[in-house]
Amino acid sequence: MSKSSLLIFLLFISSFLGGIILPPADNFKKIENKAFKTGEKLTFDVKYGFVTAGIATFYIPKIKRISGRDAFHITFEVNTVPSFDWIFKVRDRYETYLDTEGLFPWRFEQHIREGSYSRDFSAFFDQRKGKAKTSEGEYDIPKYVNDIVSAFYLARTFDYSKLKVDDRIHLKNFYKNKVYDLDIRYHGKETVEVTAGKFDCIIVEPLVQEGGLFKSEGSILVWMTDDALKMPVKVKTKVIIGAIDGELTAYEGLAGKPTSKKN
Repeated sequence: MSKSSLLIFLLFISSFLGGIILPPADNFKKIENKAFKTGEKLTFDVKYGFVTAGIATFYIPKIKRISGRDAFHITFEVNTVPSFDWIFKVRDRYETYLDTEGLFPWRFEQHIREGSYSRDFSAFFDQRKGKAKTSEGEYDIPKYVNDIVSAFYLARTFDYSKLKVDDRIHLKNFYKNKVYDLDIRYHGKETVEVTAGKFDCIIVEPLVQEGGLFKSEGSILVWMTDDALKMPVKVKTKVIIGAIDGELTAYEGLAGKPTSKKN
């Protein structure tokens, strides 16, 4: 084989390997995350009035490879306690696969079991092509669109220190077949005490239009620790016949020390 033929052959092999085995790197954003990591588990009592109606957990059990990227597998579950099941039984589960570098979702699942009502929904977010692919169709999405769970975790990484009361952070949320605005309104600071301890907190209000974690009428307020973790410690939401509170009872696997906790 002549030198020129050998060179052409080597260029062909190089091109083949480069095109098939070594695709170009994705040009996705990167977000610094000191708020959470794999292994974090947060447990809440869900109270209706003075009655503990259920238990809710946020959990990051593992990192999973999805669409060629590492993603946090995040689950959120709400189950009523046995003593409340006869009134209204709930077995809800949400899952999101959150890109570990860019903190945007690749997949979202919702499995609802509330009384006689049930719904199963899933969406794959093709963040490269700008498409959400669901069992009900394919829809255009803006880059880095969120689902409701991924938006919650992304919000934990924001810097709220320079915000004024009523300032908003703008996000986009996809649910069912549509992209919705999802603003996060800042409400200031407050010290709250729950079963897990006493914490200095910031208060935010996600202005959810669709796809929320609760069927609400009115505001949803979230108290998050005023430190790098921004760990949620309290949630208050209005429902048709009153209000539901979620209060942190236990936590483990944190990404750092909750420095806002009062001794």
